[in-house]
Amino acid sequence: MKKYRVLAINPGATSTKLGVYEDEECLWKENLEHPHQELLRYEKSTDQFEYRLGKILEALAVRGFSLEDFDAVVGRGGPIKPVPGGTFEVNEKLLDDLRHHARVDHPSVLGGILAHELAKERKIPSFIVDPVSVDEFEPVARVSGLKGMERQSLWHALNSRAAAHSIARKLGRPYRELNLIVVHLGSGISVSAHRRGRVVDVNMPNEEGPFSPERCGGLPANQLVKLCFSGKYTQKEIIDRLIKKGGVFSYKGTKDMRELERMMDDGDEEARLLYEAMAYQVAKEVGAMATVLEGEVDRIVITGGIAYSKRFVGLIKQRVDFLARTEVLPGEEELEALSQGALRVLRGEEEAKTYQ
Repeated sequence: MKKYRVLAINPGATSTKLGVYEDEECLWKENLEHPHQELLRYEKSTDQFEYRLGKILEALAVRGFSLEDFDAVVGRGGPIKPVPGGTFEVNEKLLDDLRHHARVDHPSVLGGILAHELAKERKIPSFIVDPVSVDEFEPVARVSGLKGMERQSLWHALNSRAAAHSIARKLGRPYRELNLIVVHLGSGISVSAHRRGRVVDVNMPNEEGPFSPERCGGLPANQLVKLCFSGKYTQKEIIDRLIKKGGVFSYKGTKDMRELERMMDDGDEEARLLYEAMAYQVAKEVGAMATVLEGEVDRIVITGGIAYSKRFVGLIKQRVDFLARTEVLPGEEELEALSQGALRVLRGEEEAKTYQ
């Protein structure tokens, strides 16, 4: 059976993560750090293209890899227009949207652009996989309660769907046959309902659901409106408080859950209350997604960086274990998720979608 070699690229705020995979085996992985002062020279994320491309080519050369070695290049998908989940081959329409029409300016827009640039001379396919804008909501899930305002689907699609595929393989069943609730525990928290291979509902971490180490989640609306019109903050300052300086950070000045656990162990009762409240809110969101799936839940899957904490996961499990068996897949293996998405297409297990 032919072995496929894939180059995976994940551009982040201050680094570019690279991975080379031969089928499921990781041959090399590296995190290319980009000094903050260096990135300040660029106005937009797309302006960093040449700089990051040069760093990638340099790293590959140092490690002895040639573009001739690869069967495909895959990049992280940026905040493009709403799309179904899956693997998309990079085309001109996708490149145009990544460069000029992204919903927010984020370095992830460079994933598809860099993948295409590296693949085109070799004439091999380039892909993105499960961008943050994966949207498979049913109409009933979009209704917000205020005309003109719809619920949106911007979430941790890549890691969550990768975890779902992993559990499907473990169970020996196709993902498209399972009902799953996937909990992503990171700097933001998303809880998604997967019905037979489609994510039919999820909380948008910047606006809804549980609070997290740095995000507020859902807030009391009237109190939020009063804060916005208090005259104390600009619009940008409010948004920063909601998604960068909210959650645990707003109470205790840390975004590190390990530090919060140390505070608890030193007798800090506010830290303990926060810790338990965050787990409580996550469990409550799991319960809500169980109703979306009408109680038919094959597994609850907990993933993300905070899932390494057995203590925190234990608090969630004690509230949700009655719904379904829980599987824990700690960490965020985004490079692996990207390579797996490309492999499914290369092997003919899944057809690449066309971005339109």
